[in-house]
Amino acid sequence: MSRIGKAPITIAKGVEVTMSGNTIKVKGPKGELTQDIDPSVAVGIGQGEITLTRNSDLKEIRAKHGLYRALISNMVEGVSNGWKRDLVMIGVGYRAKTAGQQLEMTLGFSHPIVFELPKEIKVSAKAEKGENPVITLESYDKQLIGQVAAKIRSLRSPEPYKGKGVRYAGEFVRKKAGKSAAK
Repeated sequence: MSRIGKAPITIAKGVEVTMSGNTIKVKGPKGELTQDIDPSVAVGIGQGEITLTRNSDLKEIRAKHGLYRALISNMVEGVSNGWKRDLVMIGVGYRAKTAGQQLEMTLGFSHPIVFELPKEIKVSAKAEKGENPVITLESYDKQLIGQVAAKIRSLRSPEPYKGKGVRYAGEFVRKKAGKSAAK
């Protein structure tokens, strides 16, 4: 039995969960999310909690049981509290500034990179003297914020020799020795 799938999801105060057909809709103070659920996983909405059960013990259905439980849990958490992701820019001359839903970054290329963000994401860029610039993304959709953060990181991912690039806050980048270690 899936240990993740068995755990009930507590519905936070102010969050409304409805099920129509195979689609679950979660609405809260921060926003509204929907997710299609596989028919092999049954969703039960009770007083203050959501439970998921499966109709078979096949490996694929067991995997979906835990998957949908995690997705619904992330939806409930997102519409009540929201999600936040910080990106740190490490490198000489690396800068970021925001204008509405546009993030303009200088990442050592010959031109600045302008990144258009989806309307569901709020962005802020902070740069203090002596500190590395930090880009903060906030949203109620965990999947979307993760995808956008990964796309921004891929514009200049951290390199292993000096560690320069865009990385997640708290990410560890293992450094290589370089040419002098070959002797």
